[in-house]
Amino acid sequence: MTRGTPISGRAALAVCLSLLAVSPLAAQEPVVAVDGGSVAGSASSGAVVFRGIPFAAPPVADRRWRPPHPVMPWQGVRAATEPAPACLQNLEGWNRADWLHASEDCLTLDIRTPDLAGKRPVMVWIHGGSNRSGSPGGITEANLTDQGVVHVGIRYRLGLLGFLSHPALSAEQGGSSGNYGLMDQIAALRWVQANIAHFGGDPGNVTIYGESAGAQDVSLLLAAPDARGLFHRAILQSGTPGFGMSFRPLAEAEELGRQLDRAAGSEGDLARLRALSPVALLTLQENQIADPLAEGGRSSWLRTTIDGKVLPEPPDRLLRAAPPVPVIIGTNAVEFGADAGTVANLETFASQWFAEPAEALAAYRAEEQRGADPRRGHLELRIQTDGEFVCPADRLANLLAAQGWPVWRYEFDVGENGGLTRHAYEIGFVFDRKPVGGGARMQDYWTAFAITGDPNGATALGEARPPWRRWRAGEPRQMAFDEPHTGMEPGTPRAAFCAFSENL
Repeated sequence: MTRGTPISGRAALAVCLSLLAVSPLAAQEPVVAVDGGSVAGSASSGAVVFRGIPFAAPPVADRRWRPPHPVMPWQGVRAATEPAPACLQNLEGWNRADWLHASEDCLTLDIRTPDLAGKRPVMVWIHGGSNRSGSPGGITEANLTDQGVVHVGIRYRLGLLGFLSHPALSAEQGGSSGNYGLMDQIAALRWVQANIAHFGGDPGNVTIYGESAGAQDVSLLLAAPDARGLFHRAILQSGTPGFGMSFRPLAEAEELGRQLDRAAGSEGDLARLRALSPVALLTLQENQIADPLAEGGRSSWLRTTIDGKVLPEPPDRLLRAAPPVPVIIGTNAVEFGADAGTVANLETFASQWFAEPAEALAAYRAEEQRGADPRRGHLELRIQTDGEFVCPADRLANLLAAQGWPVWRYEFDVGENGGLTRHAYEIGFVFDRKPVGGGARMQDYWTAFAITGDPNGATALGEARPPWRRWRAGEPRQMAFDEPHTGMEPGTPRAAFCAFSENL
């Protein structure tokens, strides 16, 4: 329709109805202009919430297994009031809600802010789930915003859609492939830099934080040259660059792409692979594609690939050259592991994380004879918690502290009804400001860190808490968030076992 062309009443009504169908807005809904168009959020318990804001184009069809493309503009005001789809994933039990509401078109983020005006610290949550499941949905209800921060949660491609390497993809993309999920995270952080001021956030004060695979990704963003300058502090909850596994060279990672070729009968034809249905891809991922060196294939998408682009070198080398930023690194006294007595060969089990598995296993058996700390669980739990989480975290803390980074280390040991803690249990204490031992609150340390760069700094709620001293190379000490108390403990409780570990 050209300028000046008259429009009939029926046509005008049709246009209005079509706009309402795309964006049914109430007059009180806050509207913000962002890259691509305008979005309308909703009020929620003293805050303003926006859900499912696109930060990149949908990674579908020809954009599958490519770096994220710029966001596609939309007309009118886009409603950002309903939960957005998680990225595609298989059902693993705990992630049922995300599995039921998932899509390949998933590159969106959520924001909860105290107010659209002002200039507040920003905390960007990167969810866990072994890089193959999960979503950031919980951030829209978390009460961190009561502390005066803007809270952002991002989605990123998962599993083989987010981390697959393939020889044909490498040829197509200048000699590298894989780590598309990390590229998504970098694109989201660029979006935050460009847009968060419209939500009352300060792009000059951004903290990235995550748990499990999310913490691993945070550590890789610390290393990645393309992510530098996009954030200013980082918190790692139960995750490191490699989870104690060796880093995977690109040529080895491309074998996963060859496995997909064999399973799909695609013979390296990228057009055929990009035409595969999501159902087919997820089925193949579950049943026929695995890295045997990644915990027997269970952690195929956790084993870090040195792709040559996002990670041009191994993360430990990149971290030694990266500009220092303040970092919190933590683990739980118990994370997860095989059930007691179910591992047929304990030495092979230990070899996944320890350079000298026989010697390591002997040390654990000696601990059994002395009487192991019951708060650390049975033998298999202790081996996997140490090998996959505690020892890599200690090594990472030492590496960064030796380079002059401000580092704070913690161990979390609070469980339900006095029982053992578990992997990810601390998230509720951070998101919901629940008290730990002695009445201290992890959320206060986290938000003080985001506000000032030091977990001992002032918070909006202003409650006193035990001092948290920095970790120093050669003089390690960590904060213990325990059932009875919160306070510093000297040294590293698992140092005797971590002597057998050599990976991050």
